[in-house]
Amino acid sequence: MAFDKGDLRSTLPSSTATAPAPERFSGAEHVQFGDLAPAEKGDGVSTWYARGQNFVVGYSELDGTASFSRTGQPDEYVVLLADDTLSASVGDVTASGKTMIVVPPGDSTVTVTGQGRVLRLLTTRSSDIADLAANAASYAERHENIADFQPWPEPVGGYRVRTYDLNVEPLKNPPFRLYRCTTFMVNFIDPKQGPRDPSKMSPHKHDDFEQCSIVLAGEYLHHIRWPWTTNKANWRADEHQRVVAPSVTVIPPPSLHTSEAIGAGTNHLIDVFSPPRADFSAMEGWVFNAADYPSAQAD
Repeated sequence: MAFDKGDLRSTLPSSTATAPAPERFSGAEHVQFGDLAPAEKGDGVSTWYARGQNFVVGYSELDGTASFSRTGQPDEYVVLLADDTLSASVGDVTASGKTMIVVPPGDSTVTVTGQGRVLRLLTTRSSDIADLAANAASYAERHENIADFQPWPEPVGGYRVRTYDLNVEPLKNPPFRLYRCTTFMVNFIDPKQGPRDPSKMSPHKHDDFEQCSIVLAGEYLHHIRWPWTTNKANWRADEHQRVVAPSVTVIPPPSLHTSEAIGAGTNHLIDVFSPPRADFSAMEGWVFNAADYPSAQAD
């Protein structure tokens, strides 16, 4: 991994993977919602979906009030209010402004009011939602090199609706705002102004999990490079994929990757992982709600 000097990501725990180096690789997924008709459209709300191996992202643009219901939901899912102009209620729990809402398994209805963007994160165990993804056909066969999904331990005190403020100050180094539940980890990074300094990129890789990068504002280049193997037939060309908001990019393991903001104005990208990342979770103080959700790793 190559991080800027002084970036604490350089101190992340080293991989303990013992599996042989892979010989075959899956491609990246780039879903630009602005190029697609909504999968669902109602009074004042339009929704698009994209997926990875383990997860589905539902992205909604709302002007008014909308309810998102689940019946017999098999596991926890996440609702992200991405704008301060939104408010939500789930049973007797309310939230307003930028908030991460964790909704327990079973039956639920999340009612959101206002004007802005609402994201829902569900595992692909919710097959009805997974089938709506614009890139669902890409996952007709399992993608390469991704570990089997295992949920993390149940929350302290049992399942219930939990809310987390996405306006709290992020970490100083790295400037992350990390929350997790049993099924997801969300890094709700702050927006940035203008292009990224091209002399301060951060190419890195993951051995056995996908990274989902959601562009909420602006324009990015996703730079992705796959390993060369002895069999040239399995080589993949480098990608330098331009995306504009709103979009979802799913970056496969073990590709080397980094994302470069190139828009002249506000650029905003957040990252999602399913299940939560063990390396981030191992860093003291990095996960803001670690007291609510035990780590899957031994202490």
